Formats: sequence, C-alpha cells, structure tokens
Amino acid sequence: MRQMSAGHFATISGAIPWAAMSASCVWVEARIAVRQRVDAAALAVFRIVFGLLGVLIVARFFAYGWIGELYIEPAHHFTYLGFGWVKPWPGWGMYAHFAALGLLALGIAAGYRYRLCALLFFLGFTYVELLDKTAYLNHYYFAALVSLLMVFLPLNRSLSVDAWLQSRTLWDTVPAGTLWLLRGQLAAVYVFAGIAKLNADWLLEAQPLRIWLQDHTGLPLIGPMLGEAWTAYAFSWTGAFFDLTIVGWLMWRRTRAVAYAVLVVFHLLTYLLFTEIGVFPWLMMGTALLFFPPDWPRRLVSKVRRQRIFTISKSPTNPMETGRHNRITALAAAAVTLFVVVQVLLPLRHYAYPGNVRWNEEGYRFAWRVLLTEKVGMVEYRVYDPVAGRRWRVLPEDYLTPLQTERMATQPDMILETAHIIARDFAAQGYEPVQVFADVFVSMNGRANSRLVDPGVDLAAVNNSFAPKKWLLPPATSPP
Repeated sequence: MRQMSAGHFATISGAIPWAAMSASCVWVEARIAVRQRVDAAALAVFRIVFGLLGVLIVARFFAYGWIGELYIEPAHHFTYLGFGWVKPWPGWGMYAHFAALGLLALGIAAGYRYRLCALLFFLGFTYVELLDKTAYLNHYYFAALVSLLMVFLPLNRSLSVDAWLQSRTLWDTVPAGTLWLLRGQLAAVYVFAGIAKLNADWLLEAQPLRIWLQDHTGLPLIGPMLGEAWTAYAFSWTGAFFDLTIVGWLMWRRTRAVAYAVLVVFHLLTYLLFTEIGVFPWLMMGTALLFFPPDWPRRLVSKVRRQRIFTISKSPTNPMETGRHNRITALAAAAVTLFVVVQVLLPLRHYAYPGNVRWNEEGYRFAWRVLLTEKVGMVEYRVYDPVAGRRWRVLPEDYLTPLQTERMATQPDMILETAHIIARDFAAQGYEPVQVFADVFVSMNGRANSRLVDPGVDLAAVNNSFAPKKWLLPPATSPP
C-alpha cells in the first residue's frame, strides 16, 4: 500500500491538533463544570428527540421486515464472543420485543417513568444488538451507549410527565456534568471517525468514495459531477476535516451557529447519497444541539410567547445530606471516568493487532469507522474427512441467509464461525470430525481480489478468541 509523505498532509496538518483540542476541551470543561448547575431545557429536548428517533428505528424494523429477516429466518446467528448464550425470542416474541421497545422509546420522549423506560430500553436494545453481528451499525451502538447514560442522567427534570406529576416547575436545572458527558460522547464519535480517515486510501486515492459516488451519476444536475475524480477527492478531504474539527467549531461561541448549519448540510448530504446509514444523520443533528447554550429552548419559547420564562427550581442541597451527596458524587465521578476510559480505548484497540485494521477487521467494530471501506468477498469451503478420505465443496449460502452470506464474506471472525457451523453440521450427520478449509477472495476499495484466509489452515480446529488471527493473509499491495 502506498505510504503518505509529510507533504500529503499540508492541508489537513492543522486538523489533527484541532481534533485533539476538541476532545480534550470537552472533558476539561466537564471537570470544571461538574459541580455547577445548568438549565435542563436543552437536555429535555435531546431526550424527546432521542425517544422519537427510537420510535422511528423500531418502525423501520417493522416496515422493512427486518425483524423476520435478521432474527427469525436465519438458522444460525453470528453472536459476539462470550455472548453465544443470547438467543432470539421464538416466533412472535421478537415482534413483541420490538413493540415494547417502541413503547419504551415513547416513554423516554414523554419523560414518563423516565429512568425505568431508559433502563428497559437499554437492556432491550442491547439484547437485540447482541443477537447477530450481521446487523451491526455504528448508530445502533451509539443509541445503546446513550440509552445507558440516560439511565443515570436526570433528563426528565424539564418538559416531562415525571416533572408534572411531581409538581415541579416546567423548567428546572441539572448538574452541568450531565450536559458535558453527552457532549463528550458525541465528540468521541466525530474525532475517532476523523482519525480513521487518515489513511492512504481515503486521502490519496479518494477511496471508497470514488466507487460509491459512481453509483449516483444518474442523479439530475449533480449526477455527472459525482463521477469526476476531483469530486471524490473533495468529498474525502472535506469529510476528514469535518469529522476532525466540527466539535471545536461547535465549542466556540463565535462559530457555533455556522458550524451547526454546516453539520446539518453535511449530514443531509450523506443521508441523500448513502441511504443505508438510516437514522444516523438525524441522531447526530439532534445530539449536536447540545452544544448550544443549555437554556436555548426556554429562550426560544420566551421569544415566541414574547414573555420571559424564568428557571424557578434551583434544587438546593440540604446541608444535612452533604456527606451523602459527596459520596454519591465520588462514585459518579469514578463511574464516569471508567466509562470515558473505555470509550477512548475501544476505538484504539486495533493497535494491539498487526496488519491493516480495514483488511483484517480486528478492532474494527465499536470504533466509529463510519463509511470507511468498500469490501466485496467470495467464500467457498472445502470439507475433508481424514478417516474416509472424502471431500466436499460447501457454499456458505447453504447455511446462511443472503445478507449473512454477504456480510460474512469479508469479516474474518464470521468466516471462522461459519466454518464451525459447517463442522458441527457434518458431526450431526454422523461423520467423524472433519477439517474445514476456506478459499476466501476479497477486494478492498477497488483492488484486485486477493486471498484473505490461509487456504491451508483447518478453521474447524481454530478457536475463536481476541488473539490476533495468524491465519489471515496480508492485503494486496497494488493501488486501488
């Protein structure tokens, strides 16, 4: 693979320190503000937006038939390592599960029994995500993380049924750390997504955008332009610069409004060109509103009503409870620190593995690698019975759904799991333990097909683990 010299980073050289500043600034400000209180209005709007988007996610699963396709029809599921015990509900149970998720999302939006709804939504949504890696998407992971945070954050202090039932004022305040924790989570998405784009394919070859934009050359007016190489390069470099710096621009009061307008245009454009990203753009646009002053919804209502609306409740601390409050604060700080450390280390764990993470995918998931790589694979298995000397050719579609077959063809852990599925099936048919070899050819970002898996390794004898996969072959060195 071509290497990038220092000159290639002339334009983006300022983006990396700006990205680092963006991320660190969020957490530094969070430390400073942890004992302060802020208006809860913006957080209430975020809660409503998140809940409504949760309803939309559930509605899409029903409308597109994904519940049956992903969780009921498959005979086998690609579970995450250590979570093989997680199984889908039988038959109508999965439909009932998703219906319950929709009701819980409505409860979050309304702020009715908010913490219970947030807890059950997190558990139910995470359960669905653990059922099959085939359905992994970055925005589902983001939704799971946010719903976990919401269990512990008082986002129902304003504009909620809970506040109304407890006879609290319509507008209230919350600890400032609540706001900064959610801002930090969004910052992690953008910064790590930007760092992931700093590779030769993205910056020097404009791949995979050159491939993807070719699919849209039939669009009116802008279609022919999307087929030009310079357009792909412009999109690639702009995308990297945007991800690396947008948090910094949102943090700065003077550029915040313009930055948010750019953010909206950016995400609307990605939604129009890459419809498969689903609700991700809307989730980002809704969460980014948290970078505006925390009282902006209240001030907006005041302006519409032409009267000033004050924040009445200040939630004073009872002096008798100061010791207990300090203990809770210390526990909360420890939990937040642990959460932040995990969120920083997970996207960086691929450095513990040799090779190109975009090729071997060791550490690829849960790392905010959004729309980063185009891979197409072809897989065929060779099964050998060493006792009888018999041989078979087996195709993965004999065991998997079309979507599973497509996804597993480029993901080594799923290729290994399919080999184990085949070995178990032959054992169930009465054969002695068989050997399973794989012929896997993958094209990454437009390169010629090359082998991903060592064809001489018996995958049935390889245990799935977090250790580096020594049975993987290096990618092709030719340019796209």
